[in-house]
Formats: sequence, structure tokens, C-alpha cells
Amino acid sequence: MVGRHPAGSGVAAVVRPGERTTGMRGWVVGATVVALGAGLTACGGDTEDRSGDCADGTYTWSGVTRTQKLIRLADPIVIKKSAASYNARLRSDDTLTYRPAVSPVPDGTTAGEVILALGRHLKVEEPLADPSDREDTRYDTYYGEETGLTKGTYYSWDSLRMVDADFTYTCASGDPVKGHVRSWDTAGTGFLSCADEPRQDTAAHEAAVRSCPVGSRAREEA
Repeated sequence: MVGRHPAGSGVAAVVRPGERTTGMRGWVVGATVVALGAGLTACGGDTEDRSGDCADGTYTWSGVTRTQKLIRLADPIVIKKSAASYNARLRSDDTLTYRPAVSPVPDGTTAGEVILALGRHLKVEEPLADPSDREDTRYDTYYGEETGLTKGTYYSWDSLRMVDADFTYTCASGDPVKGHVRSWDTAGTGFLSCADEPRQDTAAHEAAVRSCPVGSRAREEA
């Protein structure tokens, strides 16, 4: 089984060696939700009314950016002798619950459809997180490594790869609507040796710098 579980659940996640990225569906649900990005409002699900004359408008996209956010980090991991497996506790490195947001939602469509349209534009392999998805960073999780581990130092982390984009929604019967979307396409969970090559993604590199001993290869600039 491959997965990730909240700390205290009594279940340790089992994952393949190295970094693994997955979609965000069904991870954790928080009580307090903040929209992603200043000025955005949390958007509703696909139950929103899709009616009106602008239901079949077109999108023009601009200003697409991707950023990585480190959300959980394990304490420095030291393996003193070869081990068959290891369970790393990923401690919360944030205090927010993230939820995708669209502002404003054009008439004739829904927040979920705007996010789907962005996903089609980006040609993503997995759907972007939609209005029903949340990531509550206040809770710890576990990452389980079941391949053989040699003596050495390691680091482990969780991250979100966020996507921001501006859009213009145009339909035949109304004025163009300009708005902004923020979502994420993957969650990155990793367990790597401090002796490995440095990672290019910023969240993984930040995790290495904060966890690995000074002079470790993983701390170097990629």
C-alpha cells in the first residue's frame, strides 16, 4: 500500500524510495479554511448554478506561475546502522488550511470549471485541486520508507506545488471578465539521503538545508 496518514492514526505510510508526488484528493480536511492568495475568496464546489447566456465562454490565460511551499518537515534523520525500514514523522511547518480559490467566478460557469479549464490549458496529467480539496497543514503525518537504508543522514518533507494564473473569460452576450485562480497540481512527499545530489525544487532544497549537516551534498545549490 502506498499512502500518507496523519500522526496519531496508528498507521504508517508506505512509499517507494526517493520523492513521490501525488494528487491531493482525500488527504486531510481542516476546520478553518483560508483562500490561497491575497484578495481571493474561497470558492464553492461544483454544485454552483451553471446557468445564463455565458455558459460556453472561452478563456485567455496569462501570468501563469508555479511556486513550491514547504508544509511539513521531519526532524533530522540519522540512521546509525543499516535498517530495513524507517517511519519519519513529518511535523507541521505551517498553520494554515489551504483551499483552491477563483475570484471572481464569471456568470455562466463555476469555480470548479474555471480550474478545470486552467488544467486543460496547462495540459496537466492529474487534475488540479478543485474547490472540494483542502490541505490542513496544522497536523503532522508519517512517511514510511520500506527499502533498505544504509548508515547515514536523511531528510523528509511534504510540499505543495501551487499554480497561479490570471484569466479573461469571454462570451458572446457579455463583457469580458478578468479574474485570478490559485490552486495546486501536486503534493510532493520525499525521503532522501543527505549524500544525494541537491534537488532543483525549492521545497526539497529548503528541507535539505534545514535538516542535513553542514557540508552535505544535498545542501549545495542545484
